Amino acid sequence: MNKDHVLQEIRRIAQANGGSAPGVRKFESETGIKEGQVVGVFWRAWSDALREAGLKPNTMQAGYDRADLVEKYVALARELGRLPTVNDIRFKHCGDPQFPSEKTWRRLGDKGKLVDIALTYCKEKRYDDVIMLCERYVPRTQSQDLGPNFGEDVAGFVYLIKSGRYYKIGRTNATGRREYEIALQLPEKASKIHEIRTDDPNGIEAYWHRRFEARRKNGEWFELTAQDVAAFKRRKFM
Repeated sequence: MNKDHVLQEIRRIAQANGGSAPGVRKFESETGIKEGQVVGVFWRAWSDALREAGLKPNTMQAGYDRADLVEKYVALARELGRLPTVNDIRFKHCGDPQFPSEKTWRRLGDKGKLVDIALTYCKEKRYDDVIMLCERYVPRTQSQDLGPNFGEDVAGFVYLIKSGRYYKIGRTNATGRREYEIALQLPEKASKIHEIRTDDPNGIEAYWHRRFEARRKNGEWFELTAQDVAAFKRRKFM
């Protein structure tokens, strides 16, 4: 790999994206070339690489202040109907390069700190819907830094099990044990259909309960269609 190759790859990605300059994370995902192999080696900053490739750097990527970040976090929470996880942030940035990358969010600290900041901000703005989400948040005992390993430690699972014609959506940190405990209480054998790994079991369970509310029969039990089950099974991590 040399400087000319990197420039060619930047131009190729930009052309495929309608002429929009790629962010460094987009470049990494498309080429496998890490930021450290480019920035500090061929150029002082990623924006310098973009300029040499004949592209205009995306100025919005560099200029987020604290209020900007919190407002975008609040907007994403409203879009999801729950507090965002790191995977939500990654997914949003991948689909919308104008949304701050995971690296940008590290400035605000761990998830508990971010929620505290968002809560204070929302109280000032009187955003009652997000205030409720923040106040319901229960911090994990382990660190949730938005760093390289953020999101890899899983707090638990949201599971889907079936007994007879009905499905139960619940949460636990040990799906096998919970499945066994539930099976003891049921007249018909219960079988696990799928589980979703998550760092926010409460929020993700609530999301699926809301999504299938029209099919609720009793408590956490639902009468789901094959399409509903397929939608749940498509998610491995939330």
